[in-house]
Amino acid sequence: MFEPLSRTIQGVVNFTWPMIIISVVILVSLRISYLIKYKNEKKFVFYKELLMLSFVIYIMCLFQVVTFQDTTTWSSNNFIPFKEILRYNIGSRLFFKNVLGNMIMFLPYGFFSSYILHNKKINITILLTVIASISIEVVQMVIGRVFDVDDIILNVCGGCIGFILYYLIDRLWDKFPKVLRKDWVLNIISIMILILFITILI
Repeated sequence: MFEPLSRTIQGVVNFTWPMIIISVVILVSLRISYLIKYKNEKKFVFYKELLMLSFVIYIMCLFQVVTFQDTTTWSSNNFIPFKEILRYNIGSRLFFKNVLGNMIMFLPYGFFSSYILHNKKINITILLTVIASISIEVVQMVIGRVFDVDDIILNVCGGCIGFILYYLIDRLWDKFPKVLRKDWVLNIISIMILILFITILI
């Protein structure tokens, strides 16, 4: 499971890296300028800045993936729930790509949106994910790809998993050792995760 996922992430990065680099340079320079200007009012916390930047990069990569013209796609629009999901054998390559892939693709959305909004209710995550997913499917249909209601179902499941992940961390946060909740420790952990992620991609 992890090897196909790693290859998928590498594939996304391969055709989005120019946009990512340009956007990151612009966003980081603007953010640094903002923090310098309001240095007496705003506190710089690396892991929080990295989380917000990661969300922006995720949205850009999501845009690239869902609008990329796949000329090998021969499927048609699907408005029947679970029709496509039940077509794949559990454990097959297509199951990992089309079923788990759609869920994993929206897991960060559920997590990040809950983190930004400090959301404690799953119905808000479901609503936000449905809105985002329907927008994607409609745009895909307009640009020559296909509308698939099963993608919406899977995206919502992924968003809910992301919400649950955020909710569990939020509920257990006060039970973590105090040292693990300090900003400098979280900054170090964030740097380690970032280095590990880059290493996997390379």
